[in-house]
This record gives sequence, structure tokens and C-alpha cells, in this order.
Amino acid sequence: MIIPWQELNEETLRNIAESFILREGTDYGAEELSLAQKTDNLLAKIHNGSAVIIWSELHESIDIKDKMEFLRMRT
Repeated sequence: MIIPWQELNEETLRNIAESFILREGTDYGAEELSLAQKTDNLLAKIHNGSAVIIWSELHESIDIKDKMEFLRMRT
């Protein structure tokens, strides 16, 4: 189930994004970014609709997925 980010308060949304980033592990990009920078980048993707917040009833967990990837997985 997609959770509309607009229904979450800003602190909750930021906490979800930070938690997701910390679970994902090491960033192997060309330059290392701070947690704040990674969080801001992820929040921008959520705000522009390219990433979605997903609640799994089966696993009782929350995740963030690329929107197109998530939609492909559902079909």
C-alpha cells in the first residue's frame, strides 16, 4: 500500500527517510554525502513523485521504492 507523503507530518517523513537511508548501508557513489544530504535528496524524490513510501501489511514494515519499479513489481 502506498502511503501518501502529504498525510505525514514533516518530522515523521524525515524520520522515515533517515531510517531507510541508514538501513540501505554504504553509498558507493563518486562522492560521500552526509546523512542530511542523502535525506534531502530522498525527500526531494518523494516530493516530486519519483519515489513512494510503501507499507507492507504482510511484513508490518515501511519502505521507500522507486515509483516506476514499484509499479512494475505490482503487474
